[in-house]
Amino acid sequence: MSDDAIRATASGNAPVPLSVLDLVTVGRGGTARAALDTSVALARLAERRGYHRHWVAEHHSMPGVASSSPAVILAHLAAHTRRIRLGSGGVMLPNHAPLVIAEQFGTLEALAPGRVDLGLGRAPGTDGATAAALRRTDRLSEGADEFPRQLAELVRFLDDDFPDGHPYARIHAVPGPVQGPPGRPSVWLLGSSGFSARLAGSLGLPFAFAHHFSARNTIPALDLYRSSFRPSAVLAEPYALIGVAALAADDAREARRQVLTGALAMLRLRTGRAGLIPTPEEAESYGYAPAEREFIDGWLADIVHGTPDEVRSGLDDLQKRTGADELMLTANVHSGEARLRSHTLIADAYGLPGTDPDTGTGAPAPVR
Repeated sequence: MSDDAIRATASGNAPVPLSVLDLVTVGRGGTARAALDTSVALARLAERRGYHRHWVAEHHSMPGVASSSPAVILAHLAAHTRRIRLGSGGVMLPNHAPLVIAEQFGTLEALAPGRVDLGLGRAPGTDGATAAALRRTDRLSEGADEFPRQLAELVRFLDDDFPDGHPYARIHAVPGPVQGPPGRPSVWLLGSSGFSARLAGSLGLPFAFAHHFSARNTIPALDLYRSSFRPSAVLAEPYALIGVAALAADDAREARRQVLTGALAMLRLRTGRAGLIPTPEEAESYGYAPAEREFIDGWLADIVHGTPDEVRSGLDDLQKRTGADELMLTANVHSGEARLRSHTLIADAYGLPGTDPDTGTGAPAPVR
């Protein structure tokens, strides 16, 4: 989809398109199966309510996150949706052979033509030991340094255009262009610092920045992306999406209770104690040491949360400050019901119209 077409999808009173980043979170007392069922429900809700995309992220060895295999989850979501764009936010390229990614996302494009985004990151999406197990090597920094080469190789596999004489010239990513008609996923670069921002700009690719865990780097990275941008066959102008932690509830206290669960989960992850997302009761009763309380307060300060009107105001302000072309909302909290409720309330706050998933118009279609 062209940049002009993407910008034209803003609906209701939202200043830019709104999308969903799904971490497939598993709360204490829940299961991965229940979390995946919630992901289907969330994708269908997002489609009915006019959200533009639904992305899932690659993480490994995190009990509270069931999204280790984005391509598998996206195939499942494709079978339960009709129009919403689906994608990875992202696939961690150094963890995989480029040909494998091209084959996986070529398959997704065949299943959901014109709806697939391939967002790529260069971090491992996990700790160093797990990354070494994934890659079968301990040379992790080398994998990150090779990212531009891996990206170029992946794009050539997607386009089936290795030059004559190249060792891979006779290799085809299947499904792919060799079978026709031509069609491929939309490639995005993801980042939380300046490296991918500069690379995305120089290649004329759309860029997604992880504001939800790197808020202080957002504006510098977006400035770098825009200043580095060179028009390409993909984009005539820069297109920057930012991931935003956001949760709306019927009252501000309940929103605070819910986001505290994700904050405690992040504290535990950062201190080597990764586990299931704690319940609100566990998060409220936890005995926070002073340094832990400081971390929690800082983490919560970057989450847009409260009543629907408060969340809308916070998102509007963030969009104005960053100039983001799209906001992708994520809520890493214990309750799947709270996440579904939040996206409903945010859609209501912006007046996003309900749509029929089969036609993209009219009243919401019945759930089926």
